Amino acid sequence: MTGHDHNPNPETAAAQQPWWNPQGPSSMPYWRYRPAVDRVDILGAGRTWPDRGLTVAPLWVSVDLRDGNQALAEPMDPDRKYALFSLLVRMGFKEIEIGYPSASQADFDFARRLCADPAVPEDVTISVFTPARAELIDRTFEAVKGVCKTLVHLCAPTAPTWRSIVFSASRADMLQLILRAAERVLSCADAAGGENLRFEFSPEVFNLTEPDYVLEVCNAVTQTWDASGDRPVVHNLPATVEIGTPNLYADQIEYMDRNLARREHVILSVHPHNDRGTGVAAAELALMAGAQRVEGCLFGNGERTGNVDLVTLALNLFSQGVDPQIDLSVIDEVRRVVEHCTRLPVHPRHPYAGNLVYTAFSGTHQDAIRKGFARLGAGTQEPWDVPYLPIDPRDVGRNYTAVIRVNSQSGKGGVTYLLESQYGLSLPRPVQVEFAALVQAVLDTQGTELSGDELWGLFTAEYVRDGGIAVCDLTERPSGDDVVLSAVVGLDGLPPVSAQGRGTDVVDAAADLLSERGAKIDILSHDLREGVSSAGLRYTCLVEGSHADITRWGFGFGDGAAEAAVQAIVSSMARVVAAAGLCT
Repeated sequence: MTGHDHNPNPETAAAQQPWWNPQGPSSMPYWRYRPAVDRVDILGAGRTWPDRGLTVAPLWVSVDLRDGNQALAEPMDPDRKYALFSLLVRMGFKEIEIGYPSASQADFDFARRLCADPAVPEDVTISVFTPARAELIDRTFEAVKGVCKTLVHLCAPTAPTWRSIVFSASRADMLQLILRAAERVLSCADAAGGENLRFEFSPEVFNLTEPDYVLEVCNAVTQTWDASGDRPVVHNLPATVEIGTPNLYADQIEYMDRNLARREHVILSVHPHNDRGTGVAAAELALMAGAQRVEGCLFGNGERTGNVDLVTLALNLFSQGVDPQIDLSVIDEVRRVVEHCTRLPVHPRHPYAGNLVYTAFSGTHQDAIRKGFARLGAGTQEPWDVPYLPIDPRDVGRNYTAVIRVNSQSGKGGVTYLLESQYGLSLPRPVQVEFAALVQAVLDTQGTELSGDELWGLFTAEYVRDGGIAVCDLTERPSGDDVVLSAVVGLDGLPPVSAQGRGTDVVDAAADLLSERGAKIDILSHDLREGVSSAGLRYTCLVEGSHADITRWGFGFGDGAAEAAVQAIVSSMARVVAAAGLCT
């Protein structure tokens, strides 16, 4: 065995482990599998792609309606296929592979439906897939007769395992089969007389094909199709089965980029699958290595573990300040249409599109996000720089409602954010700490998530109290530089009595009003705010009151400043009295 040491002896393997790594061997027969470097030559000498970056979007090609559809246990019916095609057009895709017309009557009929549809934009190229067999090529051209812009996608096996097992053919035999098919495509195109017909070739499986052979085949196809500036040839190099790390695929792509004949007349395309879970990385590195075009599916649908995910690829570019040139500004609509058409759910943790990807439950994350929002400011178009959020959720049509959610892992940051974002409450730090402890106690008991409304209920139950004090007929009027409040006040069950209070502001006047009836408390600090919140609170007031060396915060809200201030002071008094009762 070459490439690396495959050692099936568990005792020897365990003896090679350092003392700080007690991991033991598994029972899995790992020695049955060869590393990629033993399966195909990797010509990476002189590689330059690691020093390149991604600065422009590639040409995107959706294969949802062909590769994605044939991967479904229940293929899309015509209406679902049309709905997905329409979505792709709205998103800005200019090349869409619509099916495999020679494989089924359904795909053939769908191609004919689009041929007759005046709603198909003239700048959208319809791509159709065909194997390298004459009768299937003829059927494919019949399906797209009359389409304004067509790309015929020819595919043939070139990898050794496929050549030997599937076709029992030599390299020379397979090359001749491919060239006969390429000539058939050319003759059908000439017969159709289509000026906007273009051609694509996929050597299957590129990443497992000998580099010298795949180069020979592609160059021969380029010559047969007479690639030119007016009609460039697409060479699509699929990693149909991922077999190695993405850097190896990039080395293979760079080799082709450097050595393809008539390179200026060739569009170098990639079609990564996701067998190792690295399809996105493979595509990005391939673009760095010279690829210009990417075939894939929305949310990574496709055979086995799927095709490369075009949504993630595009938004990865977006997050780096590169225009993706497809529209994902309403990502939830895109997700809903795809889920309907494929009958497959998008995972809640799927990058950028999942229900939970902009949501933080951890207290430390929540606190950092809340502070990032506060520094950035509302409605700003300044460069995005908020901890833990790679992009602004609003840029893909989300809002901030579900960014922070509170469960037993959350802390004061999350609690504070929800009350501030939904109810306009900006809690002082002592209140944040105190209330977060109360919330934590509830969560530790019930073990479930708390919504913003549930937090509001807990907050008002704790910080809004009447203390046996009833205030009605409250009015406010200015008196010089002072504020005068008048009201009818009932205290401790005594008959209500008219009272008046004066102060430099509404809170001082409210404290004076209550002290006239014997409800005295020292106001250490207060925060009175005006502004209609999403919950409809017009005025809110937080008061820090002290009596007999006991200090407690109280909260009030209402349609008027005086109402909010009086309620906050009464609440603070009631909490002081409750605390004093507990202490005695």
